[in-house]
Amino acid sequence: MDELKKLFEQIFSEEKLIKAVFSAKRAKSLPYSRVTLRPVMISESLCYQAEYTYEKKAIHKNIGCESAVGFCTELIESDFKQANIFTNQYDIQVLASKPQKPRITKKASSLNCIPVSHNRTKKYIIPDGVPCDFLIKLGVMDRQGKVIQKHYSKFRQINRYLEIVEDCMPYLNERKKTSVPLKIIDFGCGKAYLTFAIYHYLKNIKNMEVNIIGLDLKDDVINFCNKTAADLGFDNLKFMIGDIADYTSDYADMVVTLHACDTATDYALINAVKWNTGVILSVPCCQHELFSQIKNDIHQPILKYGILKDRLTEYLTDGLRGLKLESCGYDVSMIEFTSLEHTARNIMIKAVKRPGSDPYDVKSKKAQSQYEQLRDFYHVHPSIDAL
Repeated sequence: MDELKKLFEQIFSEEKLIKAVFSAKRAKSLPYSRVTLRPVMISESLCYQAEYTYEKKAIHKNIGCESAVGFCTELIESDFKQANIFTNQYDIQVLASKPQKPRITKKASSLNCIPVSHNRTKKYIIPDGVPCDFLIKLGVMDRQGKVIQKHYSKFRQINRYLEIVEDCMPYLNERKKTSVPLKIIDFGCGKAYLTFAIYHYLKNIKNMEVNIIGLDLKDDVINFCNKTAADLGFDNLKFMIGDIADYTSDYADMVVTLHACDTATDYALINAVKWNTGVILSVPCCQHELFSQIKNDIHQPILKYGILKDRLTEYLTDGLRGLKLESCGYDVSMIEFTSLEHTARNIMIKAVKRPGSDPYDVKSKKAQSQYEQLRDFYHVHPSIDAL
């Protein structure tokens, strides 16, 4: 193994690696069939990413530079008989049926050196470096259009939100064909970064006529948002003091509810369905309602662990909400809204009305049946049951 160790020490000390592929399992019982190692940059530091290839999935693991030699040597010694290593100078093949006597061959490199950046440059709907009035006004950008570093996570969140809205454009474009402006209601808008974002996107980028109403319970927040909208010339963006449960409307094309606590999310979804809303975007928060209700003999051994019961309650609550919306004629998806490193409340329920759907079509009836079975299985009575 000294020969192999010396080879890997030379490769990693000179940072020559493009990629290394380890294959030909020593034992059939090894769960993964191949390991691919590549250099990556994470937070401006070089390390190596190992991709373990299983039959139906791939798992990634980051390896520090100081561990890379031992990692590769161990793979050859314990897991694989072969390695194909590509550097910026050589293609190297290692055949090691007997780990102590490996056969190493080299030839001129067949691969060009590739960038090792872990984070690809991403094209944002609102790009960094281009001045955007509402982001400047809200302190996310400076006047030259450069995103202020401490607000970069908010900048990414805004663009992620607009990507989700963009996915809903087929429905919204159908509504654009009418002479009536789109009506959007944002429950619990808070400081309204995302409310301003969707107005800017639909009005200034997509050239659509919109009326947007932001609701919140804090009068100082509402006053700030209305003044900001006026300063920006966002004439059809209004903010009002209002409660999700009590607000009334005749219709809405889109309803947004982000981080509405516990059953406030349910009230927003119920209202949206009653208004025959075409697009619903909801990020639930604090799903407490079912925690004290949930009962199941099969799962009782794990329900005694509070943290597991809490997680199960979250998934059950949102799963029931999704099924109920499907039973009401919506196509529903659960998507990651923000990275888990920023918030644990990162699941968005996206619901888009199916054309020509009704509560008695096959898809709706199936979803209602699944909803009832799941609800009864856990002996719960969620507020969304009101639909």
